[in-house]
Amino acid sequence: MSLSIDVTRDLDTCLQLRFEVFVDEQGVPVEEERDALDDTATHLLALQDGAPVGTARVVFQDDIAKIGRVCVVKSARGTGLGAKLIEACVAAAQEREGITKAKLGAQTHAIGFYEKLGFEAFGPVYLDAGIDHRDMMKPL
Repeated sequence: MSLSIDVTRDLDTCLQLRFEVFVDEQGVPVEEERDALDDTATHLLALQDGAPVGTARVVFQDDIAKIGRVCVVKSARGTGLGAKLIEACVAAAQEREGITKAKLGAQTHAIGFYEKLGFEAFGPVYLDAGIDHRDMMKPL
Protein backbone atom coordinates (compact mmCIF):
# COMPACT_ATOMS: atom_id res chain seq x y z
CA MET A 1 0.00 0.00 0.00
CA SER A 2 1.35 3.38 -0.95
CA LEU A 3 0.14 6.71 0.36
CA SER A 4 1.12 10.07 -1.07
CA ILE A 5 0.01 13.56 -0.08
CA ASP A 6 1.12 16.28 -2.42
CA VAL A 7 0.24 19.76 -3.59
CA THR A 8 -1.91 19.36 -6.68
CA ARG A 9 -3.45 21.34 -9.53
CA ASP A 10 -6.13 18.64 -9.93
CA LEU A 11 -8.92 20.77 -8.47
CA ASP A 12 -11.63 18.63 -10.10
CA THR A 13 -10.62 15.56 -8.08
CA CYS A 14 -10.40 17.62 -4.87
CA LEU A 15 -13.88 19.03 -5.51
CA GLN A 16 -15.28 15.54 -6.17
CA LEU A 17 -13.95 14.35 -2.80
CA ARG A 18 -15.31 17.44 -1.04
CA PHE A 19 -18.72 17.00 -2.68
CA GLU A 20 -18.85 13.36 -1.53
CA VAL A 21 -17.99 14.19 2.09
CA PHE A 22 -19.45 17.64 2.67
CA VAL A 23 -22.49 17.73 0.38
CA ASP A 24 -23.56 14.08 0.19
CA GLU A 25 -22.61 12.96 3.73
CA GLN A 26 -22.88 16.13 5.82
CA GLY A 27 -25.63 17.95 3.93
CA VAL A 28 -23.64 21.13 3.27
CA PRO A 29 -25.37 23.13 0.51
CA VAL A 30 -23.34 22.81 -2.69
CA GLU A 31 -23.31 26.59 -3.15
CA GLU A 32 -21.57 26.95 0.24
CA GLU A 33 -19.01 24.19 -0.31
CA ARG A 34 -17.30 25.81 -3.31
CA ASP A 35 -16.07 29.39 -3.05
CA ALA A 36 -13.83 31.90 -4.80
CA LEU A 37 -10.88 30.98 -2.55
CA ASP A 38 -10.50 27.68 -4.42
CA ASP A 39 -9.00 29.58 -7.35
CA THR A 40 -6.05 30.92 -5.32
CA ALA A 41 -5.68 28.26 -2.62
CA THR A 42 -2.95 25.64 -2.42
CA HIS A 43 -4.69 22.26 -2.70
CA LEU A 44 -3.36 18.98 -1.33
CA LEU A 45 -4.50 15.58 -2.54
CA ALA A 46 -4.01 12.25 -0.77
CA LEU A 47 -3.74 9.16 -2.95
CA GLN A 48 -3.84 5.61 -1.59
CA ASP A 49 -2.50 3.19 -4.20
CA GLY A 50 -3.30 5.81 -6.83
CA ALA A 51 -6.92 6.36 -5.72
CA PRO A 52 -7.98 9.74 -4.28
CA VAL A 53 -8.89 9.39 -0.59
CA GLY A 54 -8.54 12.85 0.94
CA THR A 55 -7.95 16.51 0.30
CA ALA A 56 -7.40 19.85 2.02
CA ARG A 57 -6.61 23.39 0.99
CA VAL A 58 -4.45 26.18 2.40
CA VAL A 59 -5.23 29.86 1.85
CA PHE A 60 -2.36 32.22 2.62
CA GLN A 61 -3.21 35.68 3.95
CA ASP A 62 -0.72 37.98 5.62
CA ASP A 63 1.17 35.79 8.13
CA ILE A 64 -1.56 33.14 8.43
CA ALA A 65 -2.05 29.85 6.60
CA LYS A 66 -5.78 29.06 6.80
CA ILE A 67 -6.31 25.31 6.49
CA GLY A 68 -9.73 24.26 5.30
CA ARG A 69 -11.95 21.91 3.35
CA VAL A 70 -10.20 18.96 5.00
CA CYS A 71 -11.92 15.70 4.14
CA VAL A 72 -11.21 11.97 4.08
CA VAL A 73 -13.45 9.42 2.36
CA LYS A 74 -15.26 6.93 4.60
CA SER A 75 -13.11 3.98 3.60
CA ALA A 76 -9.93 5.79 4.74
CA ARG A 77 -11.20 7.17 8.06
CA GLY A 78 -9.55 5.92 11.23
CA THR A 79 -6.30 5.20 9.39
CA GLY A 80 -4.40 8.33 10.48
CA LEU A 81 -4.85 9.92 7.06
CA GLY A 82 -6.58 13.01 8.49
CA ALA A 83 -3.62 13.73 10.75
CA LYS A 84 -1.20 13.21 7.85
CA LEU A 85 -3.22 15.64 5.72
CA ILE A 86 -3.06 18.31 8.44
CA GLU A 87 0.67 17.70 8.92
CA ALA A 88 1.16 18.13 5.15
CA CYS A 89 -0.79 21.42 5.25
CA VAL A 90 1.36 22.65 8.15
CA ALA A 91 4.52 21.63 6.26
CA ALA A 92 3.34 23.56 3.18
CA ALA A 93 2.69 26.59 5.41
CA GLN A 94 6.14 26.35 6.99
CA GLU A 95 7.74 26.43 3.54
CA ARG A 96 6.06 29.75 2.74
CA GLU A 97 8.10 32.79 3.77
CA GLY A 98 6.44 35.06 6.31
CA ILE A 99 3.84 32.56 7.54
CA THR A 100 3.94 32.39 11.35
CA LYS A 101 0.76 30.50 12.24
CA ALA A 102 -1.74 28.00 10.93
CA LYS A 103 -5.44 28.56 11.54
CA LEU A 104 -8.52 26.45 10.89
CA GLY A 105 -12.21 26.30 11.68
CA ALA A 106 -12.82 22.93 13.32
CA GLN A 107 -16.15 21.19 13.51
CA THR A 108 -16.69 21.02 17.27
CA HIS A 109 -16.67 17.21 17.34
CA ALA A 110 -13.14 17.31 15.86
CA ILE A 111 -11.55 19.77 18.31
CA GLY A 112 -9.78 16.99 20.24
CA PHE A 113 -8.31 15.64 16.99
CA TYR A 114 -6.79 19.04 16.15
CA GLU A 115 -5.58 19.59 19.72
CA LYS A 116 -3.49 16.40 19.40
CA LEU A 117 -1.85 18.05 16.37
CA GLY A 118 -0.89 21.16 18.35
CA PHE A 119 -3.83 23.46 17.62
CA GLU A 120 -5.53 25.48 20.36
CA ALA A 121 -9.18 26.49 20.25
CA PHE A 122 -10.15 30.13 20.73
CA GLY A 123 -13.23 32.28 20.40
CA PRO A 124 -16.88 31.28 20.42
CA VAL A 125 -18.64 28.43 18.68
CA TYR A 126 -20.18 29.57 15.38
CA LEU A 127 -22.23 28.05 12.59
CA ASP A 128 -20.57 27.36 9.25
CA ALA A 129 -22.80 25.68 6.65
CA GLY A 130 -25.18 24.78 9.47
CA ILE A 131 -22.47 22.93 11.46
CA ASP A 132 -20.98 24.09 14.80
CA HIS A 133 -17.34 25.17 14.44
CA ARG A 134 -14.66 26.79 16.56
CA ASP A 135 -11.49 28.53 15.40
CA MET A 136 -8.14 26.95 16.23
CA MET A 137 -4.57 28.23 15.85
CA LYS A 138 -1.09 26.72 15.86
CA PRO A 139 2.12 28.76 15.93
CA LEU A 140 4.68 27.73 13.29
